[in-house]
Amino acid sequence: ESVWLGFFLYGVLSQFSALAERRGDEAFSRRCLATASELAGHIETHAWDGQWYRRAYFDNGEPLGTAQSSECRIDLLPQSWATIAGVGDPERRRLALDSVWDQLVRQELQIIQLLTPPFDRSALDPGYIKGYPPGIRENGGQYTHGAVWAAMAFALAGRSEQAAALVSLLNPINHALDPQAVERYKVEPYVVAADVYSQPPHAGRGGWTWYTGSAAWLYRLLHEVIFGIERQVDTVRFRPRVPAAWTQFKLHYRYYQTFYHLVFTQAPTHQGPTRLTLDGQLSEDETLKLVNDQLDHTVEVLFGPCAVECTGILSGPRAPAPGGRHGEAGGGVMR
Repeated sequence: ESVWLGFFLYGVLSQFSALAERRGDEAFSRRCLATASELAGHIETHAWDGQWYRRAYFDNGEPLGTAQSSECRIDLLPQSWATIAGVGDPERRRLALDSVWDQLVRQELQIIQLLTPPFDRSALDPGYIKGYPPGIRENGGQYTHGAVWAAMAFALAGRSEQAAALVSLLNPINHALDPQAVERYKVEPYVVAADVYSQPPHAGRGGWTWYTGSAAWLYRLLHEVIFGIERQVDTVRFRPRVPAAWTQFKLHYRYYQTFYHLVFTQAPTHQGPTRLTLDGQLSEDETLKLVNDQLDHTVEVLFGPCAVECTGILSGPRAPAPGGRHGEAGGGVMR
């Protein structure tokens, strides 16, 4: 029984509840919320291990991902998805992310491990993951797909400095800044690698590059969470979750044949909702209406620091759905 999949299902149910409500199906919306609430209760009762969430339970009832485990003591996925889905006690979510930072972020190797210690000689069989040597791919290496979720969780938790540090670790160019790093990483530094190994003699080596699943999630992390561009159909809200040092930055957002030039300014003294100015005119609210008039527009986005948990996508019942279908017919492309 997968604890991580429980968090994931909670997020799916929450989004479908909001979708059903918009479609006028109140009965299904309530059913989704009721099931999500029941699931969250079971997770909180059975999956908390004291400092982090367990990963799963074997058929015989023995837990996986517990402090007493000799292998896979802690797993990245449930810790990240507790925050992404917005499940449970905020203090538990904080402790879980603390444990990720202390035990799974390997600054010396520039990686975020999926789990530690790797599977090797344990009696119980977790499946095909044990077929990889220790430290390779999912078996204790960085599985980039999951590592992106970790950065997303830190950003959604309001821990912007740590989120930015993880984004730096995920950036492939940072694995090839000098000849020694190139020799260690060994793969292309201009595309996302599915995994980076953690154990000698291959520690720090990348594997399975040009991995579109991880690349797509990395784009979503930057676009929707770090830069905070939350799009629904033809409207956009901005909720940046960036470090304090990012006092100003610019993005160019294409909506079909129309460009919106976004100028973000972070002001420590700014409080309350994001303030928008469109082509010099102050907006009445914090929502930008996208119009494909084939002209260039300048949007100024003024925001304050995100010092507390500032959840967004997949943040629980009634949460807004993720942004629109980016790339459809040229709509919604960020540069």
